[in-house]
Amino acid sequence: MKALHPAGTPIDVLNQAGGFATMWFMIGWATGGLIFGSIGDRIGRAKTLALTVLIYSLFTGLSSFAKTPLQFDMFRLMTGLGVGGVFGLAVALVADSLPDRSRTGALGTLQALSAVGNVTAGLISIYFGRQVASGSIPASETWKYMFWVGALPAFLCVFIQIRLKEPEKWVKAREAGKLSGVKFGSYASLLGEAQWRKHALLGTLLCIAGVVGLWGVGFFSPELVGSVMEASLIKEGVTGAKLAAAKPEWIGINGIVQNIGAFTGMLTFTMLAQKWGRKRTFVVAFIGAFLATFSFFRFFNGKEHLYLTFIMGFFQLGVFAGFAIYLPELFPTRLRSTGTSFCYNVGRFIAASGPFTLGVLQKGLAMGATTPEAKLTAFRDAACWLSGVFLVGLIAVSLLHETKGQPLPED
Repeated sequence: MKALHPAGTPIDVLNQAGGFATMWFMIGWATGGLIFGSIGDRIGRAKTLALTVLIYSLFTGLSSFAKTPLQFDMFRLMTGLGVGGVFGLAVALVADSLPDRSRTGALGTLQALSAVGNVTAGLISIYFGRQVASGSIPASETWKYMFWVGALPAFLCVFIQIRLKEPEKWVKAREAGKLSGVKFGSYASLLGEAQWRKHALLGTLLCIAGVVGLWGVGFFSPELVGSVMEASLIKEGVTGAKLAAAKPEWIGINGIVQNIGAFTGMLTFTMLAQKWGRKRTFVVAFIGAFLATFSFFRFFNGKEHLYLTFIMGFFQLGVFAGFAIYLPELFPTRLRSTGTSFCYNVGRFIAASGPFTLGVLQKGLAMGATTPEAKLTAFRDAACWLSGVFLVGLIAVSLLHETKGQPLPED
């Protein structure tokens, strides 16, 4: 944001601009999920997955060439379109490809591996921070390098298109559907037929709790960590270029710890979902996510509190393994990608307002605050209030049915 705005732009304006960029990314994510989820049910998961990876890789790279905030926002919107399609397509692809005995473990592990990508991003962030400290690259250019690295998955498209085949279950169902006239990837069927409509609406409520909690609150941990660590480093006498390099490094370390917690949490959720069932595991995960998020934003005060970051990642992201496992178990083959994407992505339209809502709430709580410490306290208070969104998931859990040990549904 500093690079895209005139020198001297107030930090509040830069933070708001960053929130708007995230908002457009989330809107694109939600829209892409709805579009490509339906397309995947109609023409095939594998080929649509390749297209979505290509879209998000291309526009991730183009984001680095933005010259104005508006250009950047539009590139983030298009990036979101591609990213949004991936989850529902990948989950439906795996669910339809594996036998029932392997499905739960595979889907939970699939989601857990997303944390590996996030840890990699944290390590890359630390690497570029050290390059800044050594004088190899200017601090104002590191964001561009990060986006270039993010464009690399485009090369996976060749492998995906050549090696990845459509699930036999989907191929047979699609052929049968052509003969019977059953519609694939139809939102009219998803929302017009009572059984699937109930699953879609309650599944959406389930995802809203996790998605809004993570993107509207949890992923703003770098703002808190950056402010806390900067103040701590200044007290230690760190200034100038060393401070500029150390702050993003600690943000990167925080991200790594958060995602190690996420990886552990998602694998734990998977094991418990197999042992306890989906609903009981969701209850524990949502309550844990609320308590962990509240505690992090209330009590994190330095590097000695990184364990709070781990616990927050454990519960917040553990819930997402549940989405990967549970959502495809709510819909038939002809609507599996559509229904999964609908539930997972509609909540992102609400989550898109998270950065704005957090900013407005923070501004209201900070009214009259004049010191950085008072403004940081207001930010903590706003995040603590919004962490209550995780408890909304308990409503959906109470109204949905248990799917442990049951085959995937069909018409």
